[in-house]
Amino acid sequence: MRKSAIILPAIVVVIAVILSSLYVVDEREKALVLQFGQIKAVKEEPGLAIKIPLIQDVVKYDDRILSLDTDVIEVTPSDDRRLVVDAFARYRIADVVQFRQAVGVGGIRAAEDRLSSILNAQIREVLGADQVTSDTILSEERGSLMLRIRDNARVQARSLGLDVVDVRLKQTNLPMQNLEATFARMRAEREREAADEIARGNEAAQRVRATADRTVVETLSDAEREAQIVRGEADAQRNNVFAEAFGADPEFFAFYRSLQAYESALQGGNSSMVMTPNSQFFDYLKNDNPEAGAN
Repeated sequence: MRKSAIILPAIVVVIAVILSSLYVVDEREKALVLQFGQIKAVKEEPGLAIKIPLIQDVVKYDDRILSLDTDVIEVTPSDDRRLVVDAFARYRIADVVQFRQAVGVGGIRAAEDRLSSILNAQIREVLGADQVTSDTILSEERGSLMLRIRDNARVQARSLGLDVVDVRLKQTNLPMQNLEATFARMRAEREREAADEIARGNEAAQRVRATADRTVVETLSDAEREAQIVRGEADAQRNNVFAEAFGADPEFFAFYRSLQAYESALQGGNSSMVMTPNSQFFDYLKNDNPEAGAN
């Protein structure tokens, strides 16, 4: 009974010591074995490992590619147009020993704060360099600018034991006050272009109307001229006919002309004409033989 009372606690202690001396490293992790704060071993391969219980501790770090969103900052390219830049980076812990020495117990949080400062500084430096304008940042050269930011940040991040895999500019916008001013300027430019288009349209319409009016006048003039020619030719033919008729029978021609004069002068139902009795106008209406008229 006394032996079992001693053996069982001893077994429990041995099991606890054995379990506390074992640790598992996942394939997504790297581990450091620390003894009184000093690095004693590095475990980068996944699997089961042993440490000294109660004396040594194990600190694990993520070995995957991590993401970091930087703070929104303002940059001023060489054309002095301020831009609001929002970026993010992909990074991984390349050297866990150097990482531990650089950030200490702060871990990932402290490392990301320092990496964010590095990225912001490089974004300002690259985007604010000579010959880099806001149009350049918004053009196809944006990719090469991001590569420059990544390469510069990678060099500085090595002191933290980090490897910057990629840097991307998510958004590149104008500040709100500049954005409103830009929209107002764009609106004014569009209104000016619209006014120019309207003015050019009115000018073209005036030219078309003037051409149409001139064409109408010329057409009417040509038509009137041709009509006058036709009337003249008709009058000439009529006069020729009258002349031939007059030459053939002057008395009949005089009678015909008198009938035309009567028709023109005596129009309507109640026409009145005052003339002297001996007027020649009604010669063909007089009765030279009253007896014949009585009969």
